[in-house]
Amino acid sequence: MLAHPSLRSPSFITILGAGLMGRLLAVALARQGHKVEVHEAGSRDGATSAAHVAAAMVAPLAESIVAEPGVVRMGQHSLARWPGLLAQLVQPVYFQHNGTLIVWHRQDAPEAARLRQKFEQTQGAVPQLPHMQPLDAAALAEREPALAGRFSQGLYLPGEGQLDNRQLLDALAATMDALGVATHWHSARAPQDFAPGAAGQPDWLLDCRGLGAREQWQGLRGVRGEVVRLHAPDVTLQRPTRLVHPRYSIYLAPKEDHRFVIGATEIESEDLSPASVRSTLELLSAAYAVHPGFAEARITELTTQCRPTLPDNLPAIRMPRERVLQVNGLYRHGFMIAPAMLDVVMQLLGEGQSALAPDFELALQGGAATAA
Repeated sequence: MLAHPSLRSPSFITILGAGLMGRLLAVALARQGHKVEVHEAGSRDGATSAAHVAAAMVAPLAESIVAEPGVVRMGQHSLARWPGLLAQLVQPVYFQHNGTLIVWHRQDAPEAARLRQKFEQTQGAVPQLPHMQPLDAAALAEREPALAGRFSQGLYLPGEGQLDNRQLLDALAATMDALGVATHWHSARAPQDFAPGAAGQPDWLLDCRGLGAREQWQGLRGVRGEVVRLHAPDVTLQRPTRLVHPRYSIYLAPKEDHRFVIGATEIESEDLSPASVRSTLELLSAAYAVHPGFAEARITELTTQCRPTLPDNLPAIRMPRERVLQVNGLYRHGFMIAPAMLDVVMQLLGEGQSALAPDFELALQGGAATAA
């Protein structure tokens, strides 16, 4: 492990990228009294970021079907951290932790059995997770009255949560303003534009640009996702609900005022063209199959975006040169693992190492540290 300087108080820190990670770090560092500036290629609303499109679910057990145990532990850590992080913001952000409901039609029971087996394996590897609860028709109707009579079985994953991603991005930007963070929107910058530690330069540079960092991080790629947003006054789902299917696992995330985010698609492509007819039909058909009230819903948005993903589909932090940290590869787990990533970065900056990283099996590359 190569030594590196820790943060003095106060330090001058430049952050590249104002997606979810960039904004969380800007607020945390400014709260510690550091001078912080942020350069973002896009706009204040974050419309070009993956965070703007996401359903923003914090569902470590549900996501374990595609996530390694270390990522699941990060999700469990983040579930406990989100309420405190949100309480520090100058604007309210919708957050709930009513658990995740998983349902399936009779013909998909074998796939549901495979899913349940995977959850059992995850709970063995991460025993601190609340245990899933099998539901029969009566228990399912009691847990989620809107689905009474529609499914004969289900699984309930206690404690899992979600938040409103766009409210959060806006609240983080407002908090950055209140804390005196110097924000530069429509200001695309790269690490080579700075010489951290030199006279007149920042003490540290944090690169949180997601796919904008492809030139600096070999192997970084985009994984396309397609999301439908609906307004469905006739639907009263109380928690994120996932529909088991042999080809994809559809999620329906209820937000405030009967608004829903529906998604599932994961395509190995950096294509940002509009959503395909096939994907749109599959998403809408699945929503209707869960609840007939979606038939009269109004489509308010149909959006595509690409998630920044590293070759192993795992997040990583690295130090390519002294006083420069790069944070990337949050993939489809951004809101689920962002608080955990935040805490690791803050430990690295303050102490030169992270006690959390080994438990998260988080790759720390270069001069910062070596773990996992």
